[in-house]
Amino acid sequence: MLDAFSRAVVTADAKTAPIGGSELAALKSFIAEGNKRLDAVNCVASNASCIVSDSVAGMICENQSLIQSGGNCYTNRRMAACLRDGEIILRYVTYALLAGDASVLDDRCLNGLRETYAALGVPTASAIRAVQIMKACAVAHINNTATKRKMDTPQGDCSALAAEAASYFDRVISALS
Repeated sequence: MLDAFSRAVVTADAKTAPIGGSELAALKSFIAEGNKRLDAVNCVASNASCIVSDSVAGMICENQSLIQSGGNCYTNRRMAACLRDGEIILRYVTYALLAGDASVLDDRCLNGLRETYAALGVPTASAIRAVQIMKACAVAHINNTATKRKMDTPQGDCSALAAEAASYFDRVISALS
């Protein structure tokens, strides 16, 4: 599990060169945008239950068979498992956003996720759709464009952080595909 700093060291070690140039500039930018990053993570984490429940509800609205008899969200136990998985995925996306590196997401969440879902009979198309909705909700919260539950955001443009968060959700979608 790495963060932006340890990733720069590992990359420099692999090249057998000191950290400099673009790596140093990226680290300076990471530090300068630190408060925005913390605020973005806080905003997503503070609204996590709403983001997850809205994404699962959206997925179910688009595929009503999931809550009918025999559907993967039919019983309370299955619905709770779906919500739990969404919360876990969102938590690891926020960890990656905080660290500025996807290794924690890859190592602790995505490694073997597709195989686990296949073994459990979880429909990957529905899981992917829920993650897509979760991505849209989280990006809206980071950009402070969510219609509900707005929070104060730091001055300036948060589009780079929103794009970074979106890339982590895209990693999840790719891992499930």
